[in-house]
Amino acid sequence: MPRRKASCIIFSALLLLGLAGPAAAEQVAREQDIVDLRLGQRIMVDDGSCPAGQIKEVTGVKLTTTGIARARKCVPRMGTKK
Repeated sequence: MPRRKASCIIFSALLLLGLAGPAAAEQVAREQDIVDLRLGQRIMVDDGSCPAGQIKEVTGVKLTTTGIARARKCVPRMGTKK
């Protein structure tokens, strides 16, 4: 039993680490730099179009006949600017 419990804990930890990687949002300087937006993907665009302390978030929201439709909104900037 203890070996099975340890295996379960290790598996859960690896699963959480695997999910943490894709959660990090990509950041670009211009919206034109986004070439392959996927459904549900969020990309931060630091083009200065949002008020101080905020950054533009572009999200792939809907599949259309011409590709992925985008939604844009200003969200609070997290962390330090690089």
